[in-house]
Amino acid sequence: MFKYLLLILMGVSYGALASAGVFTVLIAVGLIPRFAGKTHTNRYVFLYEEMVVFGTITGSFLTVFGEYSQVAAFLQERMPQYDRLWVGLGNVVMILFGLFCGMFVGCLALAIAEMLDSIPIFSRRVSLRHGIGLVILSMAIGKLVGSICYFVWELHRTV
Repeated sequence: MFKYLLLILMGVSYGALASAGVFTVLIAVGLIPRFAGKTHTNRYVFLYEEMVVFGTITGSFLTVFGEYSQVAAFLQERMPQYDRLWVGLGNVVMILFGLFCGMFVGCLALAIAEMLDSIPIFSRRVSLRHGIGLVILSMAIGKLVGSICYFVWELHRTV
């Protein structure tokens, strides 16, 4: 019994440390206030921060307790006549999840890059005066194309 309590305490402690690190990075970069400033929705900053916390908790739950979060599998067992509907709905959810995760990771990477002033330094080094937005958009499109190729040709299975 003591062994399980110790494991629970250690798991919760490590999870708290990891999430504190993630939130520290988000706060140091100023990602959420930057989103609010760019979209002119400064009055919703606290709501955005709460949604980040809610998303983190939800993602942690789905990762740790995956067998209890299989809603589609539960419905598929109960209503097999709608099998194609559940598969299609699952694909739509996965596409939306991937899109939003990609947007978040891309914005986080760009915010960290701006924080480190790597883009302005690079643009001064190559004497780029105009078109920095086009350069950033090209980098994002390149990342998107690379990710699509990675998953379409299943390069992750070759390792």
